[in-house]
Amino acid sequence: MVKSKDSILKDYQNNVATQEEQIKAINKALNNISLSRLGLFIIEILLVSITIYFGYHWLIGILMCIPVLCFMAIVKRQTAKEQELNYAEKMLFVFQNEVNLILTGKNKYKEGKHFEDEYHPYASDLDIYGHSSLYAFINRSNTVNGMKLLADSLNKPATPALIMERQEAIIELTRHIDQTFHFRAGLQNHKPEQLEIIGHKLEHQMPDQLKFTQRPLLRLYTMIVPFISAGLIILGSLYGGFYWEGLGLYAFVNVVLCFYFSKKINLVHSGFSGSASLLNAISGTVKWTEELKWESKYIKGFFTELTVAVPLSAQIKKLSSIINSFDVRLNMVVGTIFNVFLLWDFRCAIQLDKWFVNSSDQLIKGLYTISQFEELISFATFNYNEPELTFPVISDAFHFEAKELGHPLIAENKRIVNTYSFNNQPTVDIITGSNMAGKSTFLRTAGINMVLAFSGAPVCAKYMKVSIFEILTYMRIKDSLNDQTSTFKAELNRLKMILEGVTSLAHPLVLIDEMLRGTNSKDKYLGSKVFIQQMILRKTPALFATHDLQLSEMIEKYAGLVRNYHFDIQLAEGEMNFDYKLKEGACKTFNAALLLKEIGLSFNPDEVEA
Repeated sequence: MVKSKDSILKDYQNNVATQEEQIKAINKALNNISLSRLGLFIIEILLVSITIYFGYHWLIGILMCIPVLCFMAIVKRQTAKEQELNYAEKMLFVFQNEVNLILTGKNKYKEGKHFEDEYHPYASDLDIYGHSSLYAFINRSNTVNGMKLLADSLNKPATPALIMERQEAIIELTRHIDQTFHFRAGLQNHKPEQLEIIGHKLEHQMPDQLKFTQRPLLRLYTMIVPFISAGLIILGSLYGGFYWEGLGLYAFVNVVLCFYFSKKINLVHSGFSGSASLLNAISGTVKWTEELKWESKYIKGFFTELTVAVPLSAQIKKLSSIINSFDVRLNMVVGTIFNVFLLWDFRCAIQLDKWFVNSSDQLIKGLYTISQFEELISFATFNYNEPELTFPVISDAFHFEAKELGHPLIAENKRIVNTYSFNNQPTVDIITGSNMAGKSTFLRTAGINMVLAFSGAPVCAKYMKVSIFEILTYMRIKDSLNDQTSTFKAELNRLKMILEGVTSLAHPLVLIDEMLRGTNSKDKYLGSKVFIQQMILRKTPALFATHDLQLSEMIEKYAGLVRNYHFDIQLAEGEMNFDYKLKEGACKTFNAALLLKEIGLSFNPDEVEA
């Protein structure tokens, strides 16, 4: 059963309230743990003081071990609670973001500004990337590769077969939308490039950096160090004197060893530092993708290169555990004690080397799989949040037909929909109309929904059937002082790009909004007319929005190859009303004179001539 948008919003708001309560409870537990650590420290000081006062020096060694063990247990519990808190906060972000997006249209994920390209065939004109764009509205990716995959899917049309596979995959992921929230939370609040840094380190740096850990003697010594430390502490506690001196000399040797290899250990640790919580969270999200029996061919393809001997989630969790242990060195006091008596950094580096031999290749492939899921989840969330969307039918033959087509970036309560279709053969559809009546928005509505359709995503229409088109647009033409390009020169460059595309592409579709604005009206009309004739000659479908009514007269010469549509205004008691509805035929009513009159520029033609 498909939920209403109000019901979806209510669910998100309830989830926000649940996460806020959970965060409060975890913070309370963490405060209690902090008090426990303080209490343990005070008790230890008292015990040592009493022991020294009464002369029970042999107890000092035992009292040195007990607090360390207790401290480790408390730290472990605190770490678990901190991870729980971190995850709850990320879940809160996910749900709050969906609430804000539904209520305000603002998305806290990256808006894809670095993918903007004014020379792209349609991206700039159709608001695909950047502020208030389709990308900004859809994106739920937080890794570099995930964001790039999403940008690529909107950058050019996929093949019909791939579109159908992606539609099936998006529908399947929508059915599991609750789990996708946890998937997103596992990747949230971390730098987008962090996974790529880990992947690069594993693939290109780790083999050389870990070579020092493969020395047999070093491995043997690291393995027996804990037993030597425990033995000397026990003997020192029992017999004192010589054994305490031996412990001091032994500790000095370990310090020298750590100092000698410190540069190599720092290189191994760099790039991993602080990533344990990210890897631990990813392990849980990946586990969900492994356990679910996927039906869609497209998602099954994500796992073709991953072996099933050891699940990727288990491999990631193991790495997370090693990094978490390695990060003990970040605490100067604890790190020093652990390295002096346990050679902790060496133990972690050796464990990392063993893990690397068995699991690194799979993790590198798995990181890309995570990004593939991110990209697809972006579309699944879009599909879930907008229940009025439908998946288009992809036609093999030339076709475009849309019922109740609307712009996906316009709020549903403000969106005006139109029904429109192509003929069985390519035509140039000339759309005339007054200022602000809706011509430009209609062209962008048709174009942006095609972009969605060609990425495998749902579209903002009650019904849509479309064949593959390679879209070429001419809408926002800007001059450039840096490139010493005038508006007219920029227009010519864009027209050249379109004409080259019409010649070279297999299925071009041209969307033009008011051509040749940078020249005089006569040249503008003649240039527009010749351009339309070229589209007719090359059998290229085109939507051509213009204020020039003369162009609509071309239907007389090119019947069946040119069609006229318009957007008009309704005048009532001097007031203008726009219905933004596409109508057949050329426009008869314009509003420029009325708009000029409103700002004090009313005129009389006779007075102008005088």
